[in-house]
Amino acid sequence: MAGVVLQKAPARDRPADPLPSSSRRWSRYSGRTFYLFVSPWVVGFLLLTAVPLGYAFAMSLTNFDGSSSLWRWVGFDNYVELLQDSDAWASLARTVAYTAIVVPLSVAFSLGLAVLLNRRLRAVGLFRTIFFLPSVVPVVATAIMWKLVFNRDSGLVNAILERFGVGAVTWLVDPAAFYALIILTLWGLGTGMIIMLAALQGVPVELEEAAVVDGASRWRVFRHVTVPMISPVIFFQVVTGVITSFQVLVQPMLLAETNSIGAMKDVPTSTHLYMVQVYQEYFANQRFGYGSAMLWVFFVIILVITLLVQRSSRLWVYYEVDRESD
Repeated sequence: MAGVVLQKAPARDRPADPLPSSSRRWSRYSGRTFYLFVSPWVVGFLLLTAVPLGYAFAMSLTNFDGSSSLWRWVGFDNYVELLQDSDAWASLARTVAYTAIVVPLSVAFSLGLAVLLNRRLRAVGLFRTIFFLPSVVPVVATAIMWKLVFNRDSGLVNAILERFGVGAVTWLVDPAAFYALIILTLWGLGTGMIIMLAALQGVPVELEEAAVVDGASRWRVFRHVTVPMISPVIFFQVVTGVITSFQVLVQPMLLAETNSIGAMKDVPTSTHLYMVQVYQEYFANQRFGYGSAMLWVFFVIILVITLLVQRSSRLWVYYEVDRESD
């Protein structure tokens, strides 16, 4: 028809572009899939951590002896008794002293070995293996071996000391037993060395070279560049070292001298740490309720110390990404 102008109808809004194939693939998983994947950890935490903790706390409020059914509810009497137990607090003081010595030495020696083995040396892989091997030896075998090494009459340590004119030392009794325990602990630095070595290899070479170009000495480069870059790993080593050192039990017990029939004598006073005292309350004195109270107080102490160490990390731990303020 003349005079009629046909206009194109306006196009409707086009639908949005479909999601990429990878997004579509992940979007079909529901929230139940997430809970299905984390359920093994949740079940393990509940059965192996939460329930035992609750059971131990309930036991700490009783006078349970581990076998008799004639137990009764005593409330917080065990905790009140613990506050007045001089032996428990003395063992805790020795544990704190042991931790204060072992943790700094462990971190320092692990870092020192890592620095030495981070160089381009011939057969460096062999040396790394040699230094790492002690950490994979079972703790019982390690304690028995060092017990033979520290033997007063036929031990290797006293044989070396005699070559230098030093008399035989009775390492497995007070007061030398404490130093023997520290030496035994420092012998297994392989795991910490490997962690430190991995951290050192992650430090950007460009930063160290830039510091050298600016005239910094090797020590200044290590102190002001390398150490700040690996400080999160050092922090991890300190935290795990504190927790591990506080819970030492097997080593001081196996280092104790034995009688003629091979039975273990009393643990020397200098190595009678807190966990040894707990073991004695449980299995020697048959005081399961009191021992559980000791463990719960110990848990709180370790938690507080760990939080203090974490709080101090603000002053000396460097993160490449700014952390959100608490």
